[in-house]
Amino acid sequence: MTGQAVTKTNTIDVRLSSIDQLFDTLDPSPFREKDLDKDVEEFIVSWARELPTDLPFTIFVHLPEKQLTRPEAREIGPAITGFFSYNAQQIGLELKELLRVGRRSLAIDIAVLVVSIVASQMVAHNLEPRPLGKVLEESLIIFAWVANWRPTEIFLYDWWPIARRRRLSQRLAAAKVELKPYKRGEPRDSVLPKE
Repeated sequence: MTGQAVTKTNTIDVRLSSIDQLFDTLDPSPFREKDLDKDVEEFIVSWARELPTDLPFTIFVHLPEKQLTRPEAREIGPAITGFFSYNAQQIGLELKELLRVGRRSLAIDIAVLVVSIVASQMVAHNLEPRPLGKVLEESLIIFAWVANWRPTEIFLYDWWPIARRRRLSQRLAAAKVELKPYKRGEPRDSVLPKE
């Protein structure tokens, strides 16, 4: 038996009636650097989220035969992957900024924790009415731990969704983009954006 091994991929099908529907019409950038239309981006990303994470993506862009003869058609693949590559870089910067804020907050909050613990111990030993001293002591300890809430939240929870979005954009940037012609009047499986 001869032939090539078939590689399984996640497929995303986008069917449009014009190349112009693919890109943001208000973006003045050159064709290859244009932003994707928000509806197209949302469509691709929402499909990509639903597909298994262990397989690469193939994005099929279905366009009328006449549209595929336009010079811009050759640039669709690099434009789509370039958009998601840039998007992954931007999300990476967002993640880096979040972690920087987390580190700075953590440094401040550790100082607040130390000062609060020392102050609570001083209050406990120096305030004569014991019930009031105990309330102030516990209040300072609670304040110290509440002050540490934000960096704890950043390092335990906030960065995961951003890292997932970046990974998805990286996978979409590595996607194979194929153009498929269709004839007017053929049944539409998916249409984006709505006409």
